[in-house]
Amino acid sequence: MCGRVGFFSDGLFINDVQAVLGDFVNDIGYLTPHYNIAPSQALAALLNNHHYTETSFGLIPHWAKDRKRQLINARAETINDKPMFRGSFRHKRALIPVNGFYEWHQEGGHKQPYWIHPTESDYFALGAIWDKWYDNEQEKSITTSAIITTASNELMEPIHDRMPVIIPKESWGLWLDSEVQEPEALYELLQPCGSDRMVAYKVSTRVNSPVNDDAELLAPMSPETLF
Repeated sequence: MCGRVGFFSDGLFINDVQAVLGDFVNDIGYLTPHYNIAPSQALAALLNNHHYTETSFGLIPHWAKDRKRQLINARAETINDKPMFRGSFRHKRALIPVNGFYEWHQEGGHKQPYWIHPTESDYFALGAIWDKWYDNEQEKSITTSAIITTASNELMEPIHDRMPVIIPKESWGLWLDSEVQEPEALYELLQPCGSDRMVAYKVSTRVNSPVNDDAELLAPMSPETLF
């Protein structure tokens, strides 16, 4: 599962997108830093229509009658089997840049949060899918998204059995190519990335509440908690 992320610096991502993919439309402009983004909140995403825009965290298929089912994650192993995800997987893929993500591990009588971030770059580009849904109550369309998850790598296994799919820079073009619609061409990208690409450490349980959204959430509890 990947249900909480932090994204507070998009300068390098924007530069890399320009260098790797060329021109795109930036609908976001100046990014508002957020250190604790939860489901239903705004997630920045680079869509395969070449728009860098805000999406609502929790996919609502365009054919849904209401908001009752908003799934924040899509399992890589079944993404092409589930009607809720199949169309988006084939036609509406995205990259969701994050500076890191949180995961919880049961330790004794409580769940201990961990912050997981890159070892080399300052962001992960997460594999995601998106769709556009018309909200009849508000009389407007909203773009929604879900992060794709896969089996954990060796670093993540002691914390959780799932982790987000991370798309390497050299595969961005393939992942965002709207002409690529056959699942077989994409499955290789849905594997867990190497453990050497990330580091994890324990953080305060303040992150449990989405109301808390500040840089202090990223502070390690102690040097001994580093993975």
